[in-house]
Amino acid sequence: MNAVQDTRDPDWEYAPLRIPADVKAVNAAVQLSLHAEFGGWELARVVKYMDGSRRVTLRRKRRKSSVPLPGLST
Repeated sequence: MNAVQDTRDPDWEYAPLRIPADVKAVNAAVQLSLHAEFGGWELARVVKYMDGSRRVTLRRKRRKSSVPLPGLST
């Protein structure tokens, strides 16, 4: 999943996700839970179309690349 740069909201990054109509709601929920758990994404918007497909927009706080990773203390 590629994050989309939104210049209107510099604190957040967004990722569009399309869920086909043949995907059951339980399976879609599992997929979104995995994105939340391992990618830090949260649900921003869901649009359900007449054909049953869904367009989901996920968002997460933009990560600062200049912030150092925590190290081991000796």
